[in-house]
Amino acid sequence: MRNRVLKVHTFESLDYGQAWDMQKNAVRAIDKEGEQDTIFLLEHPPTYTIGSQRNPEHLLLSADQLRERGIAVYEIDRGGDITYHGPGQLVGYPILLLEGTRIDLHGYLRALEEAIIRLLASYGIEGSRKPEYTGVWIGNRKIAAIGVKFNKCRGRRGFVTSHGFSLNVKNGIQDEGFTGIVPCGIRDYGVTSLEECTGETFTVAQVGQLLLPYLLEVFEYDGAVHVQ
Repeated sequence: MRNRVLKVHTFESLDYGQAWDMQKNAVRAIDKEGEQDTIFLLEHPPTYTIGSQRNPEHLLLSADQLRERGIAVYEIDRGGDITYHGPGQLVGYPILLLEGTRIDLHGYLRALEEAIIRLLASYGIEGSRKPEYTGVWIGNRKIAAIGVKFNKCRGRRGFVTSHGFSLNVKNGIQDEGFTGIVPCGIRDYGVTSLEECTGETFTVAQVGQLLLPYLLEVFEYDGAVHVQ
């Protein structure tokens, strides 16, 4: 039986391309070398990522406007549409082996949502799901986006996850990069943040540590080891 301990890597601001390479390396290490499951918790500088749905009309800024605002753009291999990552947002990339009874791809998405919903509940906030959209909502405003990839294991039945979730922490983030896109292709609803909903002040690193116990709980890990 695999050791049910999650390795946790935390970073401050990390370039998206660097984080993407780290994910690919971690996927290979878990699949081919039997490394422990891993999660990266971090922030990105201003970045738009475009998932496999590829709807270029949902990016509302020109190339010149992107340069002026200092926003990078990546077309990536996760599911979903376009989203924004930037300062004031917690991004989590769980790199987990799903095999045997853990092969439940929809269940994996619901578990990511559930961890965030439990964190919100600890502050008296009712987080919810919308059946037609992946992510976590406060009423009709989205607080957390989720987009993942399931990488098929080599030589055995199973998957290793990559990409993950973004949780808006700092008040004001909803007025920054999100105004340059149609977030996740959804025109009817807005976005919000943890600070806006609670009236409290948080650091992104603090929220990462607050969320971690709920991630361990929903994915049934015995504990975590923090890696420098």
